[in-house]
Amino acid sequence: MAHKHTNELINETSPYLLQHAHNPIHWKAWNDSALAEAKDKNRLIIISVGYAACHWCHVMEHESFENMEVAQVMNDNYINIKVDREERPDIDQVYMNAVQLLTGSGGWPLNVVALPDGRPVWGGTYFRKKQWINTLNQIANLYNSNPKKLYGYAEQLEAGIKSLDIVNLNTNEIKFEKSTINNAINTWSKHFDYEKGGTNRAPKFMMPNNLHFLLREAYQNNHLQLQQYVNITLTKIAYGGVFDHIGGGFSRYSVDDKWHVPHFEKMLYDNAQLVSLYSDAYLATKNTLYKEVVYGTIDFIERELTNIDGTFYSSLDADSINKKGKLEEGAFYVWTKEELKDLLGYDFQLFSDYYSINDYGFWEHGNYVFIRKDLEEAIIKKHNITSGYLKEKINYWKSVLLVEREKRDRPRLDDKILTSWNALMAKGYTDAYRVFNEERFLNAAKRNAQFIITTQSKEDGGLNHSYKEGKSTINGYLEDYATTIDVLIAIYENTLEEKWLQHARNLTNYTLDHFFDDTSKMFYYTSNQDAPLVSRTIEYRDNVIPSSNSMMAKNVFKLSHYYSNSAFEKIAMTMLNNMLPELEKYPSAFSNWMDLMLNYTNNYYEVAVVGKHAIEKVNALNKIYLPNKLIAGSNNENDLPLLKDRYSKDKTRIYVCVNKACKFPVVEVDKAIDLMK
Repeated sequence: MAHKHTNELINETSPYLLQHAHNPIHWKAWNDSALAEAKDKNRLIIISVGYAACHWCHVMEHESFENMEVAQVMNDNYINIKVDREERPDIDQVYMNAVQLLTGSGGWPLNVVALPDGRPVWGGTYFRKKQWINTLNQIANLYNSNPKKLYGYAEQLEAGIKSLDIVNLNTNEIKFEKSTINNAINTWSKHFDYEKGGTNRAPKFMMPNNLHFLLREAYQNNHLQLQQYVNITLTKIAYGGVFDHIGGGFSRYSVDDKWHVPHFEKMLYDNAQLVSLYSDAYLATKNTLYKEVVYGTIDFIERELTNIDGTFYSSLDADSINKKGKLEEGAFYVWTKEELKDLLGYDFQLFSDYYSINDYGFWEHGNYVFIRKDLEEAIIKKHNITSGYLKEKINYWKSVLLVEREKRDRPRLDDKILTSWNALMAKGYTDAYRVFNEERFLNAAKRNAQFIITTQSKEDGGLNHSYKEGKSTINGYLEDYATTIDVLIAIYENTLEEKWLQHARNLTNYTLDHFFDDTSKMFYYTSNQDAPLVSRTIEYRDNVIPSSNSMMAKNVFKLSHYYSNSAFEKIAMTMLNNMLPELEKYPSAFSNWMDLMLNYTNNYYEVAVVGKHAIEKVNALNKIYLPNKLIAGSNNENDLPLLKDRYSKDKTRIYVCVNKACKFPVVEVDKAIDLMK
C-alpha cells in the first residue's frame, strides 16, 4: 500500500491516470480508501476529471499540476482525486451536471471541489494557474471559517443535480405520429448549413447518430431536400480535414465551419459510428466516396487502434512532439509546402489542386491541413488526365506520405479497452460486412463480440466496463450493455447463428434486474450493485454517442419481435412515449429516439428466411437499403417464434410479416423486397 502522502496513481492502469503519476500532487484514484480518508480527516475533496486525448487537460497539467506552488495548496488543504472519464463515466456525469448547473456550460478538464461526503460545492473547467490557486485558497478559508455556508451550497446543488435526470412517466395514451417527426425536423432544419453541411456554426461536430437518423428519414420517406442535405454533409465531412486523407479515420470535430482544421485527437467511438453511417449511406446512394471512407477508416482502425487479440484501443492524442521537441497539437498530421514539394516532385501541382495546398487549405505557421474542394471530374478535366490515372496517383501519394509520416513522433495512445466502445466498433464492422460483404469485416466483429461475452463477463452474467493488461475491471454501465446487445443482434442478423441472439436476450434480462427503474420505466446509468454517488442518473439525451436509454429501447423493441415478448414491447413503447414532451423542442438530442419512432410511424417488417440457402438470401436482401426491417433465419427446423413450423427440405422460403400478419411466402429475394417497398 502506498504511503498516505504520496501520489498513488502509479498503481493504476489507465494511461490518463499514469500521465499524472509523477505530479507533485498527492493524487489518489477514486476508490473507497480515498473517500474514507476525506471523511475521517473531514477534508474537502478536489475531483479533477479528464481523459488521455484531451488537449486542455494536458495544458492544465503542465501549468498547474506539475507546479510545486499549486501542489502545496492542494496537498495542504484537500484530498485530491484524479478521474479518467472514460473509465468512470458515472462520476463524470454527476460532476459534469453540477458544473453545468453552476456555470451554464461544461467540458474537460472538469475540476470540482466537493465536501468530505462527495457533494459538490464549486467547479469549472480549465483554470489558469493563478486563478486556480486563488480560488482553492478562498474555498479552504471559507471551509475553515464558515463551513455552514458550503453545506448550504451543497444542498442546493444536490437538489439541482437530482432534478436534472428525472424522467417522469408519461401517462398519456401512446400515439406515435409522423407529424411529430416532421415538426421536429422543421425545427431542427432552421440550423442546417445547406452549403457546407452540418449545423450553421463553428465548431462543427459530426454527430453520426443525427446524420444516421436523417439519412433514414430522408430515404425511407422519400424526403428529397433532406437527402440532399445529408449527402452534402457526408461529402463535405469526407472532403474535410476532419478525415485523415493519408491514414484514414476521423478526428473529433473541426474548429471552423468548413470541416477543415480538426481538433486532432482520434476517438474509437467516433470512428466506429462513422463506419456504420457511411456504410448505410453507401447502401442508400451507391456513392463510391462513401465506400472509400469506410475502407480508409477500417484501415486506420486495423493499423493503429487494434490489439493483436482483436480488441480495440480507445484513442490517439491530439498532441505529439514536433521538430523542436515540444508537444504540439496536430504536429503528427500537418505538412509544409516545402516538405510536399520534396516528397512529391513532379506530382506536386496535381496534388496541390486535389488537396488544396493553397489559401483554402492553409492553416497556420506555414502548415497545411489537407482538404478537398473540387470534384474529381473537375480535376481530371483541368489536368487532362483519366480517372484511372488520378486513382493511381492518389494511392501512390498516400503510400509515400504515410511512410514519411511514420518517421515522426507518434501521438500518445490510450490503450485501455472499453466494452461499450469496442461494441460500437464491432457494430461498425458488422454494418460494413452487411453492405460490402467482406468476410474479414465479419470476422473482426465476431472476434471482438466473443471477447466481450467471455473476457468481460462477470460470474453473475453481467459485464465489466474496462480491460487492460489482462485484467477486466469496473462494473459495467448501461452503455456497456446497450451497445453490446445491439452488436449481438446485428451479428445474429448477418450470420443466423442463434447463440448471439440468446446472449443478447440474457444481457437484456440482466439489465432489467439491475438497472431498470420501475417508476419511470427507464434504465439507470449505473447498476444497483454499485456504490451510490451524489445521484443515480438516467441518461436519455442522445449526444456524440446515442443515449444508453435510446439504444436500450431499440434493443428491447427488436427482442420483443424475435421472442414475441409483449412485456418487452410495452417497455420500448413506454420509454419512447416518455420522450415525446421534449422531443420536438430539442430534436438533435433525440435523434436515436426518432429513429426508433420510425419503426412505429412506418411499417416495420419481420423477415424470416428458412431453408438450406437462408444465408445466401439474407446477403442478397441486405443489398437494398431497408432500415425498417429485422431478419430472422435458419437452415433447418427452429423454434424461434418467427421461424417455428416454417422449414421445408426442398425450398428456402422468405416470409415477410408486418403487425403480426404475414404475406404469402416467396422464394425470390426480389419478390420479398417488392413486398416491403
